Amino acid sequence: MNIIMISLDTLRASRLGCYGYAKPTSPYLDRIASEGVLFERAYASDIPTEVAHTSIFTGKIGLTTGVVSHGSDLSYLPKSEGWLPAMLRSAGFTTAAVDNLYHLKEWFARGYRYYINSSGRTRWIDGKTVNELALAWLRQHRTGPFFLFLHYWDAHTPYLPPESYVGEFYPAGRDRFDPANRSMERAYNHPAYPFFKHHHYCHLGPVTDSDYVSALYDAEIRYLDDRLRELDEALEALGIREETLLVLFGDHGESLTEHDIYWDHCGLYEQTVHVPVIMRWPGRIPQGKRIGGLVQHADLLPTIMEAVRRGQPAGIELEALRETGTLDGKSLWPCIEGTDSKGTNGRIYLSECAWQAARAVRTERYKFIRYYDSGPFTRPLRELYDLLADPEETNNLAERLPDVASELERDLIEFVQAKLAGRPDPMHHQLSEKGLPFRRRIETILAQAGMTWDEWRSDPRRERYDARSDHR
Repeated sequence: MNIIMISLDTLRASRLGCYGYAKPTSPYLDRIASEGVLFERAYASDIPTEVAHTSIFTGKIGLTTGVVSHGSDLSYLPKSEGWLPAMLRSAGFTTAAVDNLYHLKEWFARGYRYYINSSGRTRWIDGKTVNELALAWLRQHRTGPFFLFLHYWDAHTPYLPPESYVGEFYPAGRDRFDPANRSMERAYNHPAYPFFKHHHYCHLGPVTDSDYVSALYDAEIRYLDDRLRELDEALEALGIREETLLVLFGDHGESLTEHDIYWDHCGLYEQTVHVPVIMRWPGRIPQGKRIGGLVQHADLLPTIMEAVRRGQPAGIELEALRETGTLDGKSLWPCIEGTDSKGTNGRIYLSECAWQAARAVRTERYKFIRYYDSGPFTRPLRELYDLLADPEETNNLAERLPDVASELERDLIEFVQAKLAGRPDPMHHQLSEKGLPFRRRIETILAQAGMTWDEWRSDPRRERYDARSDHR
């Protein structure tokens, strides 16, 4: 038995064909889904990248581990905390990663016999590089049993797909620099613009058409899809495809101008927290099954642990696969083998603390969001959405349905208090001690221009950051 776990960074579920998207972004990923199980409503309980992956590899949400903020120097995961690669290595798996999350926090390298840093000279990582490193390792260790973690960043900004992939998603005769098109103005004049100027817009030129930027995101997914095809064909050629459990997931999605968020992954809206989760294990997992119930990232660890117990690979000490403490996640195997499509949770609790700080609860029908610091965004204190009637979350019902909003807020407060069990709230500690982690990113850039956060926040259209002259 082998396990390959694949993080598809910034991959939004609703942008895949197997999740209902009409454009051809994911033909091979759709095929993998048809060969295994797809979870229609999987959620990232903690966003963005750092906290999402911490939840995945511990089987616990941020309130349990204390890791709730991305990019904070206040966060630390104790070495006593259970960690999936470390557990599998102790049990006898050869563990490896092609990844660079170690640059975020040291704990992402824990438990690996081989940690292959995928970082190059640039801040973005091409899926071809990941494949080259992964396939070289697989050729040497294909006899297994092994656990291999692969992290693809292609769908993350800056969107820089090969030009040959763009034409399928953006009409050839359309001018992305048309001065009459003003659809980029809100993005260029957003308070978060100084950060994205350097890390995204400068790579694209003076684009005026927002549809072009979103088309680049689709093209990146299509490019990523080809890299997954290459990987899977290599597994077949090496003769290990049939004995390999393949677990693919998005760590978070991406907002593509929705909710005043421009090609980024903050906000507890569906565009960012609804993620793809697909599993394939030939002969062990049914083909073409879709599960519609609510599941979350933390469910992946206990699911993989149970898969190992079921597979009983030779030489593996099953007694070593004991979780540390009580997990928040639940095994997905009852869903996979059951006759219904129920998930593991009646409701999902969501959290973010990077660009803004907020918590939310998502039920079968509603989503309630409570803000603690809205950062560079203008947000009400509370938001309530009826996801059955308003799946795009455009109509805030918090004032029109105050009883529903208050009931869900009480539920959220009680959940947080129960998880903390008297411990200090790590989100409130972050805000009181350091503020929002990503605010410092903008402040550093503004300081170089002789501006303060408050000056920029009150008047982002100042000439020195005028989109028409400065974003190139």
